[in-house]
Amino acid sequence: MAKLGPVLNNWYQDAREDILFEVVAIDEQEGTIEVQYYDGDVGEIDFETWQQMVLLPAQPPEDWRNSYTLNDNEPDSDEQYSLDPLSDIEPDSFAGYDDV
Repeated sequence: MAKLGPVLNNWYQDAREDILFEVVAIDEQEGTIEVQYYDGDVGEIDFETWQQMVLLPAQPPEDWRNSYTLNDNEPDSDEQYSLDPLSDIEPDSFAGYDDV
């Protein structure tokens, strides 16, 4: 069986560990492959380790985006943020006092 090379955005199953992951970056100069696991964790695998792994091509899980969705406590859009950064600064003057 031929070894699978890392392909950006492809999903793989580590047959020994029974773990699904996606290749999200390949750094030829550093000799590393950045992967994102199904649960959202990010990891790095060097080329030598990749060659020793028992990998199977895999389809993305149906609910793979669930680990990337925002929870109820996080903002769901940029609408909550002002486009004018100065609008969030409080003025220096206080009621009843003068700067002089």
